[in-house]
Amino acid sequence: MRMRLYVTGSTGFVGGALQELVRHDARWQHVRLITDPSVNVLDAAALGASVREYRPDAILHLAGRSNVSLAISSPVETAQINVIGTINLLDAIEKYAPATRLVFAGSSDAYGKVPEDSLPVTEDKPLMPRNPYAASKAAAEQFVLERVRRSRIDACCTRSFNHTGPGQLPSFVIPAIARQLALIAKSQQSPCLVTGDLDITRDFLDVRDVLEAYLCLLTAENVAGKVFNVCSGLEAHLHEVARRMTEIAGLDVTFERDPALLRPAEQRRMCGDFTRLSGLGWKPRIPFDTTLQAVVSDWMQRI
Repeated sequence: MRMRLYVTGSTGFVGGALQELVRHDARWQHVRLITDPSVNVLDAAALGASVREYRPDAILHLAGRSNVSLAISSPVETAQINVIGTINLLDAIEKYAPATRLVFAGSSDAYGKVPEDSLPVTEDKPLMPRNPYAASKAAAEQFVLERVRRSRIDACCTRSFNHTGPGQLPSFVIPAIARQLALIAKSQQSPCLVTGDLDITRDFLDVRDVLEAYLCLLTAENVAGKVFNVCSGLEAHLHEVARRMTEIAGLDVTFERDPALLRPAEQRRMCGDFTRLSGLGWKPRIPFDTTLQAVVSDWMQRI
């Protein structure tokens, strides 16, 4: 029997990757995807009517503002989208589909600054968000969990680390580098990569592995009220990532740091622990180099 999966934020990067998997990946053939792009999560009445109409078996909540810079410049709007939008969805589920499993896609950014001797970070670390985006995701997560504690819905949350893949906007570091490499390859930019701080590490995961993790949580037993890191468990040094991408592109470039791209109080190193999620049978499948090749190839075709 096919699982009827309702997805918010279906027009975003992760939502687009999900639609590709459902169309082309045999592992997702049992999923019937339900999207309603006309519904804004801030429109509680329309959202409730949509959930009532479709009465899905499961819901994946992807809708939200994910751009940190935009969140910093407009924190009120960010809180409305990420927090109030989530509350509206919780109300709709409780009223019209209380037996539906909800997976809330949260962010590892909610952990805030993690001391290096505390890496890899586990789900037990207290949340200490350091920007409006992270604060909004932490708050939304708590609204989901409190609804579960009151036995109103069946839901779990993720703290998803950096993920990437073809189709991601160049406001994120890996597609930003890939876009510049494509411009250089087409002689539309001088052979110089303009970047932010590359002397840091991050935990990257292919978006397809992220979605496999979400699928696991949508179908697993005994996950209600729990939080799961979705990560690779590996540190990737951004300078080495950029260097490898230039190799993939077959280019010889120089690097230039742009102060405008630097963030204050930047976390120098970051790495997650996915032991809790691995207990459900999930683990990353796609090598990071394969992901980088896919992103570079995507931008070469776009440009």
